[in-house]
Amino acid sequence: MTITRTLATSLMSLSTAALFAFSSAGGATAAPSAPGNDAAPGISSNRTEGGSADYWTPERMRAAVPGDVLAKKALQRQKGNAAPAGEAVGKGTETKIKGSDPAVQPLANASENPVPHIGKVFFTLGGTDYVCSANSVASTNRSTVSTAGHCLNEGPGAFATRFTFVPAYLNGAAPYGKWTAKALYAPTEWSSSGNMQYDTGFAVMSPLNGRNLADVVGASGVRFNAARGLSYKAFGYPAAPPFNGESLKSCSGTATNDPYNPQFNTQGIPCNMTGGSSGGPWFIGTSSGGYQNSVNSYGYGSNSTTMYGPYWGSVIQSVYNAAAAS
Repeated sequence: MTITRTLATSLMSLSTAALFAFSSAGGATAAPSAPGNDAAPGISSNRTEGGSADYWTPERMRAAVPGDVLAKKALQRQKGNAAPAGEAVGKGTETKIKGSDPAVQPLANASENPVPHIGKVFFTLGGTDYVCSANSVASTNRSTVSTAGHCLNEGPGAFATRFTFVPAYLNGAAPYGKWTAKALYAPTEWSSSGNMQYDTGFAVMSPLNGRNLADVVGASGVRFNAARGLSYKAFGYPAAPPFNGESLKSCSGTATNDPYNPQFNTQGIPCNMTGGSSGGPWFIGTSSGGYQNSVNSYGYGSNSTTMYGPYWGSVIQSVYNAAAAS
């Protein structure tokens, strides 16, 4: 697929102080989760209230704010603070977990063919409604969605409420329904300090009409501790100008290291999607049928042409394992 603009255009400068992720918050030091919410060391989780799907009317979905607004707030908190040290990248054992096909055929899209397992996520933080992108991933519970960490936790701060996944979203329509989250998971390194190296989160969705998410829309395989410098195809729903967030977009390219903040251990591909595409999946290869290996996270400058994503190593894998088995 040709480059259709990348998530990285949410505005950012070439320094750590000027960096912010495209969807919800990036951050400083996230507040620790409430007692009993830690699933395991290095993992923060939060049980969410159900029944939020009806809240997301077509009008509210269109009016949701691209999460880069939260990233700007995180930027202000982060100024002058270097990112905390993270895990050594490339030291873990490579892991591949196969996905599954959807039970329905993809719907046609004039802009780009919608993919059943890729969609938009809508959520509320601080009384404001926001929008990001997400993807259904293979899991034991067949109900897990991947997104950016800043799309479900402020890093620092609260977990999102009314977190709802709309697969194959198109022009306000929810062809496969609106799926509400019952639990949200993020690396403690993200939720406690907003460390960009770990800007990934996972949501566990409640059943809808008696069925699990992956049984309806399918689920992507996931891969951890893969080689660096691979070729990727990334997807998302950019909502900030010049996009409107109403249809799926993509971009492709070979990953290279972030030259401005190498401590993040992130990689970037050519892409200029804007706010709203945060959390959209990166697939190894040239299609949405590959293994997912990262998410849209951040870019530099209002006219950025590179979008960066976190390296999925052992820490992010442990968060995935906790969510997938819950």
